[in-house]
Amino acid sequence: MSAEDSGAIDRFLEELDPIVFVFGALLSVGVIVAFFLDRSFVAGTIELVHDEMLSYLSWALLVIVFLIVVFLLFLIVGPWGKIKLGDGDPEYSFLSFFAMLYSAGFAAGVVFWGPTEALFYYDDPNPLYGVEGGSAEAIPLAVQQTLFHWALPQLAVFTIMGIAIGYFAYNYDGVPLRVSSALTPILGKENLDGPAAKVIDVLAVFATIGGVATSLGFIGSQFVTGLNEAWGVDLGDSGILLVVTAMTILFTISMVLGIDRGIRRLSNFNMGLFAVMMIATFIVGPTMFLLLLGSQAIGGMISDFVAMSLYTGAGAGADGAAWVEGWTVFYWAWALSWSPFAGLFIARIAKGRTVREVAFTGIVATSAATIPWFVFVGGTAVFFQHEGIASFADVMAFEAGAEVTGFIMFEAFPFGAAFMIAFLVLVTTFFVTSADSSTLAVSMMTTGGKAQPSNVNRIFWGLVLGLTAAILMLLGGEGGAGALEQAVVITGAPFAFVCLFAMLSLARNFSANHGRVLLQDRSVLIGSSPDRTDEPAPSAEPSDDD
Repeated sequence: MSAEDSGAIDRFLEELDPIVFVFGALLSVGVIVAFFLDRSFVAGTIELVHDEMLSYLSWALLVIVFLIVVFLLFLIVGPWGKIKLGDGDPEYSFLSFFAMLYSAGFAAGVVFWGPTEALFYYDDPNPLYGVEGGSAEAIPLAVQQTLFHWALPQLAVFTIMGIAIGYFAYNYDGVPLRVSSALTPILGKENLDGPAAKVIDVLAVFATIGGVATSLGFIGSQFVTGLNEAWGVDLGDSGILLVVTAMTILFTISMVLGIDRGIRRLSNFNMGLFAVMMIATFIVGPTMFLLLLGSQAIGGMISDFVAMSLYTGAGAGADGAAWVEGWTVFYWAWALSWSPFAGLFIARIAKGRTVREVAFTGIVATSAATIPWFVFVGGTAVFFQHEGIASFADVMAFEAGAEVTGFIMFEAFPFGAAFMIAFLVLVTTFFVTSADSSTLAVSMMTTGGKAQPSNVNRIFWGLVLGLTAAILMLLGGEGGAGALEQAVVITGAPFAFVCLFAMLSLARNFSANHGRVLLQDRSVLIGSSPDRTDEPAPSAEPSDDD
C-alpha cells in the first residue's frame, strides 16, 4: 500500500463516528442479508408492523405535515424569514442552489411517477370527492391529487429539516452538521454526543440508505424496462447488475469530484433537460386541453388544500381509510424517510442564505417546477387513456409496473424514439444526482458532521447504496422491494416527530432570540404579571387642545 493510500485510509478511520457508522452499516446491510436468509418471515413481520403503525399513526402524520407546511409559509412572509444561516454570502448562485436542492433526491421520484400517478387516481379517485373512476369528472381531480402529493407537503419535510440543521449548525459554536443537531434546544448542546442524539443519527443513516436505495431501484428498473419496451433489449439479472454497476461508477465519480465540479454541474444539466422534456410534451401533447386541465387542477388543489391535508377517510368506511393510508400517508412517510438525507444536504448547500430564501426555494420554487411536469406529462397520459389513444390498463390494474407508463405514452408521440431516449438520459442523470448527494449526506452523518468527508468514506457508502439498489431490483419481482418499502415507512414514520420537534425547536429559538410574533416580549403566558396592581389605571384627562 502506498503512502498516499495509507494516508487516505488513516483519514477515513480518524474522521469516523464509530457508533453511527457501525450501527448504521449493520442495520442497512442486515436487512438485506435477512431477506436472503428468510425472506418470507422478514417480509411478513415488516408488513405486520407497517400495517399497525399506519393504523395508529396515520392521523398524526397528516396533522404534523400540515403544520410544517403552515409554519414554512409563515417563515416566507413573516419577520423570522430574514434570519440567516451562518455568516457571509451564499456559496452558490440561486439557480445552482435551486437545481441542486431539486435534483438531489426529490426530482428522481418526480420523473418516475410523472406519467403514471394521475392514472391511478383517474381509475380510483380519492373518496373525498365522491366521483366515479374512469369518468370525465375524475380527470382534473386525478391531476389535482397528484399535484397535492408532489408539491408543498413532501417538500416541506425536507425543507424544515434543512433549515433546522443549518440554523443550529451555522449559528452556534460547537454544533456539528448532522441530523440530531436539528433538535439542539431540546436535546441540549452538551448532549449532542449523547445516546438520544446517536439513536437519531443511526436511524437517519438507515432511513437514508433504505429509502434512497429503494427509489434508485425503481429508477434503475425504469431504465432497464425502457430498453426492453423501446428496443426489445432484455438484459436479465446479469444486465440489471451491469446497469446499476455502471450507474454506481458514474455517481461515485461525480461524488468524488465534489459538489462544485460534480453535483452542481450535473444538477444544472438535469434541470435543463427536464425543462426541455416538459415543454416538448406540452407542445406535442394536447396543448389546449393541458392549459384548461392545469388551471382547474391548480385551483382545486389550492381551494381544497386543507381538506385534502387532513382527510383521514373517517365516515367513508374501510375503503376510505385504506385509500388514504395507501396513498397520502404512504407518501408522507416515504418523504419523511428521505428527510434526514435531504435536510442534511439542503443544510450543506444553504449556508449564507436567509431562512426565507431556503423556505421559498424548498416549497415554492420547487413546486413551481413540479406542477407543470405533472400537469403536462401526467395530464397527457390520462388524456390518452380516456380518449383511447394509448392503453395503460395493465398499469392501472397493477399487472404491469409503473415504470412502463412513460415509454407507452412517448411511443404514441411523433418522434417517439427521440422522446424515449431523452427520457432514459433524464432517468440516468437523476439517478446519479440522487445517489451522489445522498451518499455525501450519509458520509457526513457517519463522520460526526464533517462537511467534506474523505473519498474513502464516500466510496464505501456509494458501493453500499449501489449494491442495495441492485439487490432490490433483483428481489422486486418476488416481493422483496415491496417489503423493504414497508420497512422504510416504518423507519420514516418516527421522523414525523423528529420533524415536528425540529419545527418547535426553531419556533422556540426564533421567539426567544428574534422577537415574539403573537405576544409582546414581556407577556406572561401563565399566572399574573409581577407588575400588576389592583388599582385601576388612571384615565387620560382631556387637554385644552382637544
